[in-house]
Amino acid sequence: MNNSTDNSIGNSTDRSISAVLARATFDANGLLPAIIQQWDSHEVLMLGYMDAEALRRTLTTGRVTFWSRSRGEYWRKGDTSGHAQYVRSVDLDCDGDALLVRVDQVGAACHTGTRTCFEAGGPLPAVVGHRPGEHPAGSSAAGAGAAG
Repeated sequence: MNNSTDNSIGNSTDRSISAVLARATFDANGLLPAIIQQWDSHEVLMLGYMDAEALRRTLTTGRVTFWSRSRGEYWRKGDTSGHAQYVRSVDLDCDGDALLVRVDQVGAACHTGTRTCFEAGGPLPAVVGHRPGEHPAGSSAAGAGAAG
């Protein structure tokens, strides 16, 4: 293969990665939260953090790489557990301070062994909100808004 072709492809990739990194807004610790979502079911699997190098690896290898805040090292999801995350797409939010990474998840996403980290964490008690004019099941439409 011609070296000039290899270099132009490599340079093009480097330029596009540099452009992405320039758009990203990393926090004071140099990290960007990455929401990990199953690509086909849209199930939210977990939240991890990436620095510029982890994001570069994720964009260029097809596998998700995180920066471990507790261990202070890079980790590629699935290398030890076999529960790999294969990248389908990566989006940067409007402010550049969060990522949405859609993946094909193999096995459990959570280190506890559950499918999602949110399944492992469990639901919290929260009041359910309703749009104006929406009447929740079991409520009386006649009594809604009467107490002003």
